[in-house]
Amino acid sequence: QVQLVESGGGLVQAGGSLRLSCAASGSIFSINGMGWYRQAPGKQRELVAAITSGGSTNYADSVKGRFIISRDNVKNTVYLQMNSLKPEDTAVYYCNADRVITGWGTGYNYWGQGTQVTVSS
Repeated sequence: QVQLVESGGGLVQAGGSLRLSCAASGSIFSINGMGWYRQAPGKQRELVAAITSGGSTNYADSVKGRFIISRDNVKNTVYLQMNSLKPEDTAVYYCNADRVITGWGTGYNYWGQGTQVTVSS
C-alpha cells in the first residue's frame, strides 16, 4: 500500500516562507507525477503545483514566481517552497502522487492526509 506523509505546515505571517515535504512509501519503484493541491474553507480543491519524474513543472497562476516545487526521485519525496506568502494562501495543502509503480503493480491518484497552512495578515 502506498502512503504519502506530509509535513511542514504551520502558521506564518504574510510575506513569510514555509517549506512543505511529502514522502511516499510502500515498495515503490517509480512515481510519474507528483503535486500539491490546496483546499480553502468553502472552496474546491485546486492544483497548486505539479512536477513530473523528469522535472517538468506546472504552477497555478496565483503562485507563479512565489512557490517552487521540486522532488527527490531517490527518496520519493516532493517539496513545495512557499515564499512571499499571502493570507489567501491559507488552506489545507494535500500531496498527490499519480501512476505509482510498486512491487505489486501500478496504482493511481494517491493522496496525503493534508497539512494546514495559515497565513496571518
